[in-house]
Amino acid sequence: HIFSTCGKLVQFEMWDSDDPVPRVELLKRVKGCEGILCVLTEKIDAQLLNAAGPNLKVVSTMSVGFDHLSLDELKKRGIRVGYTPDVLTDCVAELTVALLLATSRRLIEATHEAKTGGWGTWRTLWLCGHELANSTVGILGLGRIGVAIAERLKPFKVKKFIYTDVALRPELANMIEAEYVSLDELAKQSDFLAICCALTPETYGICNWNLFSKMKKNAIFINTSRGGVVNQEDLYEALSTGLIAGAGLDVTTPEPLPTHHPLFTLKNCVILPHVASASYTTRNSMSALAANNLLAGLRGEPMPKELKL
Repeated sequence: HIFSTCGKLVQFEMWDSDDPVPRVELLKRVKGCEGILCVLTEKIDAQLLNAAGPNLKVVSTMSVGFDHLSLDELKKRGIRVGYTPDVLTDCVAELTVALLLATSRRLIEATHEAKTGGWGTWRTLWLCGHELANSTVGILGLGRIGVAIAERLKPFKVKKFIYTDVALRPELANMIEAEYVSLDELAKQSDFLAICCALTPETYGICNWNLFSKMKKNAIFINTSRGGVVNQEDLYEALSTGLIAGAGLDVTTPEPLPTHHPLFTLKNCVILPHVASASYTTRNSMSALAANNLLAGLRGEPMPKELKL
């Protein structure tokens, strides 16, 4: 395919399928290219960068997360990186609230009961869940998305927002009147715990038995960040033994999660197939921003959204 931008012809090759490009095919096709536009299923590592060769100037990812990119390798080679923050904040926050409510109010269980004949006479405590009014909501990793989630939860009469991060975030925290606490306190105090941090070596497996064992029995755990921040074996134990009340996950390790995975056997675990940014508006905006980042990088101009390495 060839098109023109600012009087220059750009030749591009597109993988025209919803399925990820096979690794062998990808390594073959990147040879000699000056720019790569990828999604989070592609590992952009030393092997791929070596296969691309010295012409590569820019990598543009259609994602806000960048744990699939080897940043050290890119920096070493002087390759610029574009990503797509901000445009998906509202969409991800909206889905996080939907997942939180579906989990805490047991909506998936309830629809199943209605469909399969479990709906009998009125019963006092049947399908009772946990409400947001007068609750404490904890946020692990307070960034744009964490703030947007809190803004949407506030009208539910949440009593208090607390957060933990690698550093204090006074400006963001002030927007939602959130109090900074330690990770231990976050676990102990939260009725609802939303995981919004990036996946880094420091956050890998941070949601483990140590965290779950300190949480309230009525706590609801929600993860829409990256699957790698959760130790899934520990989460299974916590849910199956009633240590915590429920979990809603939009992300897992691996993705897709095998259908025989133990977490799928639990009624108190709602699992979605990584759809937090899946709205027509947002995916179109992400696509356009990723393309504009790539083109700006090829022209040697400032990108609309560049990841500073």
